[in-house]
Amino acid sequence: MSLLVLQLPSHPRLHPSRADQPVGSAAASVAELSYVLSSDGHRVEDSGRAAPALLPGRNRGTTSVVAVLSDGALGWQRITCPKAAPARMRAALVGVLEENLLDDADTVHLALQPDPRPGEAAWVATTDRAWLAAQLQALEQAGLVVDRVVPGAVPADGVDSPSSLHAQTPAEAQPGSPSSASDKHQLHLTWSHAEGVTHWPAEGTLARRLLPLPLPAGTRLSATPAAAAAAQAWLGQSVQIENSTERLLAAAASTWNLRQFELAPRHRGAATLREAQRQFLSPTWRPVRWGLVGLLLVQLVGLNAWAWMQKSQLQSRREAMTALLRNTHPQVRAILDAPVQMQRETETLRASAGRAGDSDLEVLLQTAASAWPENLAVQTLRFEAGQLTLSANGLGPDQIGRLRDSLRPGGWLVEGADNRLTLRRLPAGAAGSPSVAPRQP
Repeated sequence: MSLLVLQLPSHPRLHPSRADQPVGSAAASVAELSYVLSSDGHRVEDSGRAAPALLPGRNRGTTSVVAVLSDGALGWQRITCPKAAPARMRAALVGVLEENLLDDADTVHLALQPDPRPGEAAWVATTDRAWLAAQLQALEQAGLVVDRVVPGAVPADGVDSPSSLHAQTPAEAQPGSPSSASDKHQLHLTWSHAEGVTHWPAEGTLARRLLPLPLPAGTRLSATPAAAAAAQAWLGQSVQIENSTERLLAAAASTWNLRQFELAPRHRGAATLREAQRQFLSPTWRPVRWGLVGLLLVQLVGLNAWAWMQKSQLQSRREAMTALLRNTHPQVRAILDAPVQMQRETETLRASAGRAGDSDLEVLLQTAASAWPENLAVQTLRFEAGQLTLSANGLGPDQIGRLRDSLRPGGWLVEGADNRLTLRRLPAGAAGSPSVAPRQP
């Protein structure tokens, strides 16, 4: 599945020149968005800036869309995860965070960290609900369904995610905001640490007071190409170059999803299917996909081999029946249906030898007599086409049932009603009948 990562513009409140724009409307969205298109989530297939309606991959049914918030668009709160049902989790979070929120709880969007455990410490991300809803609505109007919204930077959690300091220019720190020529000489710092994520300009002395110096051991230092020289001069040490494309892909790989509670996708079933498809087509599941392909190939080869063996055995049996017919009845020249021709020739030999067959009157009478009830006289007898019909007064259902049970193991069918009984040979292969009829003496 392809991955389309979008960088959402910064909140108007974060830039003075846009502070008078309506926050809760789609008009607050910029005309163009920075994007990265990747086929596997690691390699960049395409990148740049484009209007939402012109973004590449937007018409592909297998493209997962991830929107990334700027570093300063989120607030972070460390809480003890409350024990509440999913339907009441937001109300529980509001109850825990109410005193720490700067705005009214109804205007703030809350998002809980992935896989939180009740009773344990957890992070909650906060942002302007109306602004984020307007961004998602503007993208949906352009035909883009955002599967996930992820933060650009998340708090450090120890060994797996050490502290990091990233430097970028104001235009990169606040996407979509107007920039000037002097911006390339300025810095915005994003400090991700165990106590949250903070974002501030590097001008003045406030940044050095907020940043712990010396930096903790293992801190990862990075900067965009445009800010690398200024960042190295400000920090007094080298930094790793990380462009915006790499940072967007790294953010998209996060397990966070800010589309929770009121901003959760409306079509949950379709969203769940898309998320399952995205995960199945992700690089993590590549061994499973190869295993399924291998299993399918093995099954296909096995079925073809089994079909070939069955066909070979069937052909061998047909050749054996043909050979048996030629050896037993050499006078038969053209063999069209060996079993039928064998039966016909055998019947011809039996008739010429004067021996009774299973469908002759003598055999039917002998069979009926072997199980006929004592002291029950036969009134009428009728024989036609291998079928014997007998009638007798007092021949009830009980006697007919006993006759049926007695003769069926020998391959005979007994039917009767109204003092009348019909006896004939069961068809070959019927339940209870032998595959070869017993030879009569």
